[in-house]
Amino acid sequence: MTKTATKPVPRKPDYEKALRKAGIRITRPRKIILNILGETEDHPDALEIFRRAEQIDKSISLSTVYRTMKLLEEMGAIHRHAFEGGPSRFEQAGGDHHDHLIDMDTGDVIEFRSDRIEQLQQEIARQLGYDIVHHRLELYGRRRKD
Repeated sequence: MTKTATKPVPRKPDYEKALRKAGIRITRPRKIILNILGETEDHPDALEIFRRAEQIDKSISLSTVYRTMKLLEEMGAIHRHAFEGGPSRFEQAGGDHHDHLIDMDTGDVIEFRSDRIEQLQQEIARQLGYDIVHHRLELYGRRRKD
């Protein structure tokens, strides 16, 4: 499950168009997988995508899910996250920059954005003589019990 600190207006990615443009044939199983990905607001792993797809069409194979995810990742249409202690999870590419807080007890992924953190990262890089090209911040925590 993913929780989002701020809810941007969602825009559904057109994965099918991107794959067709790359010369990839869109089979019925692949179309189902693409629709699931386009509708998801969480960070599912391949097995979860497979479970959702299998509810629609029992003939979909896990290998088709893996191949489709690999194609989309190579095209830059999705991001793969290897959060500590779990399988790779996926999210749509192209949205606004955000970071992740992973609940170590539930596996929930909470998206957040902090201008203070972004400014501090820029300041540190500048002090060390660098320009940040890309970064990914993952915080791991447990909900406080107060």
